Amino acid sequence: MDYNYHEAVSRNIGWISEWEQLSLRTKKIAIAGMGGVGGAHLIALSRLGIGQFHIADLDQFEVANFNRQYGATMDTIGQEKVDILAQQAKEINPEVAIKTFSKGINEANIDEFLDGVDVFVDGFDFFVLGIRRKVFKRCQELGIPAVTAAPIGMGTAYLCFNPQGMSFEDYFNFEGLKQSEQYINFVMGLAPKAFHRHYLIDPTRLDLVNKRGPSTVMGINLCAGVIATEVLKILTGRGKVYYAPFYQAFDAYQCQWTRGKLRHGNKVFLQKLKCKIGYKVSQQVSTQSVSPDEIFKPKTAIEEIINIARWAPSGDNTQPWRFEILDDEHFLIHAHDTRDWCVYDLDGRASQIAVGALLETLSIVAVSMGIKATFSRQDNSPEDRPVIEVTLENTSRQSYHPLRSPIEMRTTQRRAFSSRPLTCEQKKLLGNVLGEGYQVIWLEGWKNKWRMAWLLFKNAHIRLTIKEAYKVHKQIIQWDAQFSEDKIPDQAVGLDPVTLKLMKWTMHSWDRVQMLNQYFAGTWLPRIQLDLLPALRCAAHFVIVADQPLKNIDDYIDGGRALQRFWLTATNLGLQFQPEMTPLIFSRYVMMSENFTQDNKANQNARILATELENILGNQFNDNRVFMGRLGVGSRTVSRSARQTVDKLKV
Repeated sequence: MDYNYHEAVSRNIGWISEWEQLSLRTKKIAIAGMGGVGGAHLIALSRLGIGQFHIADLDQFEVANFNRQYGATMDTIGQEKVDILAQQAKEINPEVAIKTFSKGINEANIDEFLDGVDVFVDGFDFFVLGIRRKVFKRCQELGIPAVTAAPIGMGTAYLCFNPQGMSFEDYFNFEGLKQSEQYINFVMGLAPKAFHRHYLIDPTRLDLVNKRGPSTVMGINLCAGVIATEVLKILTGRGKVYYAPFYQAFDAYQCQWTRGKLRHGNKVFLQKLKCKIGYKVSQQVSTQSVSPDEIFKPKTAIEEIINIARWAPSGDNTQPWRFEILDDEHFLIHAHDTRDWCVYDLDGRASQIAVGALLETLSIVAVSMGIKATFSRQDNSPEDRPVIEVTLENTSRQSYHPLRSPIEMRTTQRRAFSSRPLTCEQKKLLGNVLGEGYQVIWLEGWKNKWRMAWLLFKNAHIRLTIKEAYKVHKQIIQWDAQFSEDKIPDQAVGLDPVTLKLMKWTMHSWDRVQMLNQYFAGTWLPRIQLDLLPALRCAAHFVIVADQPLKNIDDYIDGGRALQRFWLTATNLGLQFQPEMTPLIFSRYVMMSENFTQDNKANQNARILATELENILGNQFNDNRVFMGRLGVGSRTVSRSARQTVDKLKV
């Protein structure tokens, strides 16, 4: 079929008149940058019916572009962006006239790039400020209107510059600033309302100092829509264009829109104050960020398996394992327990359960890659430092594993869930995935949840008043953190901000803990927030038990494998999950007639609580208990424990 311009753009008519559409065919637009926003601008304006373009870019497509950029596909990796986008525009309109600038824009070719242009559209990367400033300045000198839009979060912020009005430089007030400060001024001027700040879940990913930031295709597409509209208004002379110092922003996530006016741009006192605060905050964030050079890129199948399997759970995020790669088919897991310093790791059993979860995760990842993993614990390795040899066999049958997807998603949520009961189907799936030799005891209904809540509330008093536990908590909590690669970030503990600050102050010393507990009922707030209320607000509590008593390290490792299947299945079902292990751990101390603290009253209370737990669960499973926790539908965690990189975990 032959191309027909009038038919191709006919659906525009109605919102655009026929003679306006014909005029668009004669217009020339210059777009700098063919990445996220630039490529989207070209496609949108091509479909609008613009007949001529100058486009510039000096980069090639790569996998990191896939989340947002037009033209980024497996077939275009390594190809010039400007060539691919020009081809796509010509596939939309074979008659379009496109001049490409494959070396980008520089001082020598600015005038050629802007020659005969009706509107300049800014598609530069956010962090390209030097040449952007020069292009905007030259646009003003040549009398060319210029528009810019930034994809910020899941929205867009945009500005239009009239060559007879306020200049780009006057609005953003870059003069005399360091480059890192110019970035702050740029974002503050684009989005003075900063709608995005309410849902930026990981601030460390926004690092202006190191020129790195997150992006979304939603923001890109919104940019293309608003800029195409502004270009249309400028070219047709119909519809009011709000030129700078007016700014506009729309955020789809927050469902908010604004149009405001900064009469003197960033020179306004409040804007200058925001920018100064931004300078300090950006410096702090950049010190917490992971640079691209530190991001681990697996080179072998073993490294790829380990890179995913390292997300297996472990008590207090201790990650009690290190990896020694022997060859392409064998590696060793050098495990260790934390019994020497952690009161919660009696005989290393908690760590052994974690090692089992690691083995199950390794197996799941291997299967999904068409590899069979077998494990053999070395008999001559000590129980507190077991060594496990892993052998990989290529089956040449890459197989979908239903528990592969939730591995990185699985996490601990310490806040309250919905009280909506589990369905019979959910409980059946969770019970079946444990495999032979295991079963689940479900504790449901208000009566059982009240019994568990009261037990956990009293159990937490022991946890929060003995010095042995204080030393553990002091070591494993990372303060003022949203994420932690080897500890628990304080924001994931589950306390409200006020209680969290009180806890931070208290944990400074054991003397403060004793004073607060003795004179100010210091355990009440955390026990209510972390134990009582969450125990009541859940779908159910559960206990995973083995059919046979757990006697040795292999039994606990196998139990850990069953636990990981259970936890990953819960994640697949959209359920949140929190371990409740301290009652089981303290009960084991009681059963073994061991004191876990120098506080005699705490030991006595533990014996009472062990009896209460028996009354709830029954004493036939005393030696068979693998794991206890609660689950239910709840909000996703915004703070969580991360993991150390493979490079740090290798020996």
